[in-house]
Amino acid sequence: MPSPLIPSTLAASPDGPSVIAVMLRSDALRVTQRHRHARGQLLGSSNGLVSVETDRGQWVVPATHAVWVPPGIVHGLRSHGPFAGWSAYVAPASCTALPDRPCILPVSGLLREVVARLAQVSDHLLTAAQQRLAEVLVDEIGTAPHDALGLPMPTDPRVRKVARALSECPDDSRRLEEWAAWVDIAPRTLSRRFVKETGFTLTEWRQRVRLLRAMELLAAGYSVTRVALELGYDNTSAFIALFRRQLGTTPGQFASTGRLPAPGQGDSAMRS
Repeated sequence: MPSPLIPSTLAASPDGPSVIAVMLRSDALRVTQRHRHARGQLLGSSNGLVSVETDRGQWVVPATHAVWVPPGIVHGLRSHGPFAGWSAYVAPASCTALPDRPCILPVSGLLREVVARLAQVSDHLLTAAQQRLAEVLVDEIGTAPHDALGLPMPTDPRVRKVARALSECPDDSRRLEEWAAWVDIAPRTLSRRFVKETGFTLTEWRQRVRLLRAMELLAAGYSVTRVALELGYDNTSAFIALFRRQLGTTPGQFASTGRLPAPGQGDSAMRS
């Protein structure tokens, strides 16, 4: 397991500066096992792609976005390909008006610059001017719109078993009736509970997990054709059309830039 970005004593303590920001660049994959800390964490990338998983869902974070993880939430992280990124750890007292569930936020130019400035603080002691920057960062987290790049996980054990299987093998094309028989539940019940617990039909959920996995594979250097085949699409054209319709860019463009369209320049969030 890689070393933590900040000392574990700081991450685990509600005391100390209101915000601690750090930046990281690595040519190797970064994988952290599931853990939790007292501080909320906003994490993003400047190059590369990161995926974050909690008990509540999975998120894929391109360079245009960041994921917010509230205090105390168990989470794990994995980068895909060479990675340059950053994290801002927010003290619990400053999180009271922030989202209480993990979510994806678009990264504004202001937010990116504030993180870069706060990352230059070497002793974790904020001056009055730096404290004002920390307050700007907290305001940016609290007012940013949420994007739908996440994948909610159901809580019902049998429905969750299906979701986990699809997460591990997105190319699995079993029909609703086959999944229902696999977990010993009526097809209509499985369908109804999937929608109730995730907001999506089984077909929509599978489509989303395929797109999230596609982003990971493209960031890792896979060709568009190989990604389409590995995810169970009948042909590359169908995969490209779906990717562009849902994410506002083509798989090839995303692979070359590692970015989704900025807010206002395309549909940068999956449509439900």
